[in-house]
Amino acid sequence: MSGIYIHIPFCKQACHYCDFHFSTSLKKKSELVTALQKELLLRKNELPKEPLQTIYFGGGTPSLLNSDELKAIFETIYSNYVISENPEITLEANPDDLSKEKINELANSKINRLSIGVQSFFEDDLKLMNRAHNAEEALQSIQLAKAKFDNISVDLIYGIPGMSMQRWQRNIEIVLDLDIPHISSYALTVEERTALKKFIEKGLIKPVDDALAAEHFEILRSTLKKAGFQHYEFSNYGKLGYFSENNTAYWLGKPYLGIGPSAHSYDGNCRKWNIANNTLYIKALEKEELSIEIEKLNTTDRYNEYIMTRLRTHFGVDLQEVQSKFGNKYLDYLQEESAVLLQKKLMRITNNTLHITEKGTFLSDGIAADLFYID
Repeated sequence: MSGIYIHIPFCKQACHYCDFHFSTSLKKKSELVTALQKELLLRKNELPKEPLQTIYFGGGTPSLLNSDELKAIFETIYSNYVISENPEITLEANPDDLSKEKINELANSKINRLSIGVQSFFEDDLKLMNRAHNAEEALQSIQLAKAKFDNISVDLIYGIPGMSMQRWQRNIEIVLDLDIPHISSYALTVEERTALKKFIEKGLIKPVDDALAAEHFEILRSTLKKAGFQHYEFSNYGKLGYFSENNTAYWLGKPYLGIGPSAHSYDGNCRKWNIANNTLYIKALEKEELSIEIEKLNTTDRYNEYIMTRLRTHFGVDLQEVQSKFGNKYLDYLQEESAVLLQKKLMRITNNTLHITEKGTFLSDGIAADLFYID
C-alpha cells in the first residue's frame, strides 16, 4: 500500500500556533497547481509498482483550491499512476470555506473524506489562535458536510490557555452529538518563530500548562472510549471502519510520495523533502527540475523511527519484527531498556508485542525516546 501527499501552501491568515510552511498571499496559486502537476509527472516512477490506496491534500488550506484546480491535479494523478479500486482521498478543510456550494463542489469531485479543522467551538479559543472561522461556522460546516460526506474527521486542540475542563468537555460533546466517526486531537504546542511564542514571551497570553493539557487528554480519552471510539494512535480516535488509512500507512512505515513545497517523502530507505519556498519550488519546476534534499537512513535511523511510530499506535512494537528487520543487537537493546518501563507499568507486553499502557500514554514520546538506540 502506498500513497500520495499533496501540500497546498496557502492560508487566508496565519494561525498563531502554526509553524507549517504556507503563504497568506494567493497570487501564485495557479502557478503552484501547474508546478504540482509537473512534479507528479517527474516523480511518477518513485513509488512501488502497486495501486495507490490513499491521496491526501494537506496544508496550508487545501479547501482554497477551486474545482478546476482540483480537477487538474486529479487528471494528472489518474493519467500517470495506478489507483486502487476504492482509494481513500482526503481533503483538509477550514470551516469558513465550507459553504453549501463548496461542499457540493467537493462531493462532485473524487474527494471522499473531509478533515475539518475546527480546533474549538468557542470564540475565545478561536480568537486566541487567530483562526479564520468563528464558532457558528465551525458548527455549521459540519452540519452541511454531513449531508454529502459520511467519512468526516474533526480536529480539536486541547491545552489552550484559559480553557476550562467544562469547555473542553463541551467541545468533545458537540462532536459526539454531531455523530462524527473520527476525531484528531492535539495538544497546543509552542513552536519557535510563531506568534504564539512571542505573545507568551511578552506576557500577552498565559503560558501553555502541560498539567492542564494532561488533564484535557484524560477527559478526551475516557469520554471517547465510552462513546465507542478506538484510540488507535496517540492523537487519533475513530469508530471501526473510519481509521485514517493515510495516517495509518505513515505509522506502519509504508512508502508515500510528498508533492509540493516542504512536502516529505519516504520509500523505506530514504527520506526526501522539497524546498520550503513557493517561488523557488515553482521556478525549479518551470525548468522541469526538482528541489529535493535526500537523507539515506541507516539501520539505527530506521529502528528509531519504527519505535517512535509504532509506540504511538495500538499496533505496538512487535519484538519478532524488530529482530527480523534490525537484528539481535537492537532486539537485545530494546528488551534491556524496556525492562524498567515494564516494571513501572508504563509499558506492557502482550503476544510478544510491546505496548504503552494507559498510565504511560501521555508520556509516549518520552518513552519512545528512552528506547532509541544511540550509536
